[in-house]
Amino acid sequence: MAAVLYGKEHLQVEPVAVPSIQSRDILVRVRVALTCGTDVKVFRRGYHARMIVPPAVFGHELAGDVVAIGEDVTKFKIGQRVVAANSAPCTRCFYCQRGLENLCEDLLFNNGAYAEYIRIPARIVEGNTYLVPQHVGYQDAALIEPLACVVRGWEETAPRHGDQVAVVGLGPIGLMFVKLAKLYGCRVIAVGRRKTQLDRAGALGADELIVGEDGADPVKTIRGLTGGRGVDIAIEAVGKPQTWQWAVNMVRRGGVVNFFGGCPNDTTVNLDTALLHYSEITCKASFHHTPAHVRKALDLVSAGHIRASFFVNREEPLANLLEVMRHLMSHNGHLKTAILP
Repeated sequence: MAAVLYGKEHLQVEPVAVPSIQSRDILVRVRVALTCGTDVKVFRRGYHARMIVPPAVFGHELAGDVVAIGEDVTKFKIGQRVVAANSAPCTRCFYCQRGLENLCEDLLFNNGAYAEYIRIPARIVEGNTYLVPQHVGYQDAALIEPLACVVRGWEETAPRHGDQVAVVGLGPIGLMFVKLAKLYGCRVIAVGRRKTQLDRAGALGADELIVGEDGADPVKTIRGLTGGRGVDIAIEAVGKPQTWQWAVNMVRRGGVVNFFGGCPNDTTVNLDTALLHYSEITCKASFHHTPAHVRKALDLVSAGHIRASFFVNREEPLANLLEVMRHLMSHNGHLKTAILP
């Protein structure tokens, strides 16, 4: 059984053939697949320009057991517990040679986690699949793909111990930033729309909790909490023009903004050029992950610093995926659901 996406909000859980594998591939029995905001967007739109051409099985955060290996596979054995990232770079192109594997000109994506079995292609087997330590559960292991994206985004901001960090948007990604910032010894100001989100951020260690919504601009509040200067780092984890502008306006002179949340296509944002120039604001945008960041994410999970229980609040069988997707579409900020094929 697998969840097949046929188009806009058209998903069917139906029998499909077990994927066949080639000499350097492996076949994994999926033990858990986690929902993701990207999957919800794909479900809503019916496609993804780079990753999904319907009809196709989708989903990309998974952990499971190796049940078959190609004849040339030496890295893994049948029966091992593994977690596979959803992509692997070519390692040879212009961007890979400059340490920007996330921008690889031939980045290979893999989808199909919402299924009983998934084929892991050779390039991902060899470059971005990992054994799951015995003490790490499947849900924790499946978390490393989104966590790797957050780890990369966090490192891109060049944080320092003691920095004041504003995290705008408290879905699973924003909450991961809150937890990571606290692990780095930062003071965190969490900005969310709903009390449940703010409560979760507080439970993960956020020092200040602020309501940010239409008509409630959090910038003045944040400046009031920082002696009028603004925060050292602002992480935007919503993906709306308004929150992008908030992020720029809430950092101090010389501060860093990370536009982590991707806005809809064809969106534009007007920014104050004098503010950017004379206050030396650094604006960055982070996309995806690299194998190095996936390994770092696995290390954080293995050490117990990051756990799925922080970000996953329900389990559902694969047969209920359509209902789950509709629920996740109801508003932003839902926690993840663990899908159990």
